[in-house]
Amino acid sequence: MEPTVERPGRGPQVVRRPDGWREGGPAPWAGRDGGAPTIADLSRALDRHDPVTVDRFGVPLPERTSAVLVPLYESNGSVNVILTRRSPDLSSHGHEVSFPGGGHDPDDDDHWATALREAHEEIGLDPSLPRIIGELDRWMTVGSRSWIHPYVAELSAPPDLVPDPAEVEVILRVPLSDLLEDGVFAEELWPIDGNVRAVTFFELAGDTVWGATAAMLRQLLCLGLGVEDRQR
Repeated sequence: MEPTVERPGRGPQVVRRPDGWREGGPAPWAGRDGGAPTIADLSRALDRHDPVTVDRFGVPLPERTSAVLVPLYESNGSVNVILTRRSPDLSSHGHEVSFPGGGHDPDDDDHWATALREAHEEIGLDPSLPRIIGELDRWMTVGSRSWIHPYVAELSAPPDLVPDPAEVEVILRVPLSDLLEDGVFAEELWPIDGNVRAVTFFELAGDTVWGATAAMLRQLLCLGLGVEDRQR
């Protein structure tokens, strides 16, 4: 029987854990003093970061590529990140929290164009507003069989957004400081394809962020805070 996991803020989506999973370690920033990174901190760190493709040994290579936008803006002295909760009416991954994004279209000039187009379609973000400040590592999703290109972008002000109800149930605006609070981060170790993999979770008020999206947030925070990330 799957162990029961009770954490504050656990979201409405169903997380199907494999047999033999166990709790992992603390947050990479555990015990660190200081607040959340600023956009300037993140921009400097990303400028020095050379994104790599995160391979999964023993897993067939993905059949397609995709891109997501990691939109950041400052409001009332806090850096906020925009996330979406997927519509429960979608054929897969209903209620999951993710960045706006989707599959690369042959008509897109590049993956940055893909991220901008998808963000406009999903949450009504004006494509002229995001200013790219860097790229996170490219993650492979096993379920959707895709390489994800995550682009971090700065918005000069809190944007006016309208969700496409066919794809997005709720738009989330999450202060980075919330992700650093005690009890929000969790790590689980999952046996997958003969390997043990660290799976990251962020438990927010009413929503769980996990999987590739949480891994990207984890890397973003580690880069901005200047702490070593051990998830790979």
